[in-house]
Amino acid sequence: MASLQTRTPKVKINRSSGQNPCFDELLGDEIPLRMMQIPSGTFRMGSPKDELDNYDDESPQHEVSVETFFMGKYPVTQSQWRFVAGLALVNRELNPAPSNFKGDDRPVEQVSWEEAVEFCDRLSRHTKKQYHLPSEAQWEYACRGGTTTPFHFGNTITTDLANYRGTDDKDRDWSGSYGYGPKGEYREGITPVAFFDVANAFGLCDMHGNVWEWCADHWHNNYKGAPTDGSAWVTDNRASSRVLRGGSWGDIPGDCRCATRLSLTPDLRSFKIGFRVSCLAPRTLQPLTR
Repeated sequence: MASLQTRTPKVKINRSSGQNPCFDELLGDEIPLRMMQIPSGTFRMGSPKDELDNYDDESPQHEVSVETFFMGKYPVTQSQWRFVAGLALVNRELNPAPSNFKGDDRPVEQVSWEEAVEFCDRLSRHTKKQYHLPSEAQWEYACRGGTTTPFHFGNTITTDLANYRGTDDKDRDWSGSYGYGPKGEYREGITPVAFFDVANAFGLCDMHGNVWEWCADHWHNNYKGAPTDGSAWVTDNRASSRVLRGGSWGDIPGDCRCATRLSLTPDLRSFKIGFRVSCLAPRTLQPLTR
């Protein structure tokens, strides 16, 4: 963990309204899956060595170009999961109600990487679109929304904007604040996806905290040799650990940064882990704000 550098206190929060084109994928009569357009662009992936809580696996920083794609405005909810779990099997069975923290508008959790892929496969067959887990590069690019700070909010984060552990744990030497940011509350569970009325510049919500999100990539210990075209970095080893991003309700703020990475086996489930979906651009768009 990097040490906090001596500097002038600066706590600035960006409360973007997140206006971007989108479309709604209708799952049944009353369950929309809102997909936000993520415009093409180039960014520096990873974090600088002097970023507070930087880890070696976030290096070296490298330039990545990403083509236009669409990403879910929110993590997949329990009502969305239940609908897709009721569709015909592609490769594996899905539990229609796996979550520990129940609620139709809460993110689904207790879902493995393998089950998240099955969800994408069933959704693709149902909609005739190519749904998939985002690549790690797509995820970070979308999370940053054009920013270079540790969070898309700015240099710090508060529990008024995201769901994470905002209190200290002295036994584990965990801090509930990040840098010069304030401490906050610890909700001890998952919040509904629209709980915080804030989005980043691409219209995405809950990119920091609430649930960790599976990515398509196999785990690598650093970015040496990583793709620079935004594609998923995969190997021939089907048992390889997979990448998760974003942090969760039970994690301290430093673990919810744009660049933070986590490695877990593809069959693992946890009440801190969910996912969101991505897809290629459809031919027509609904220009909608939020």
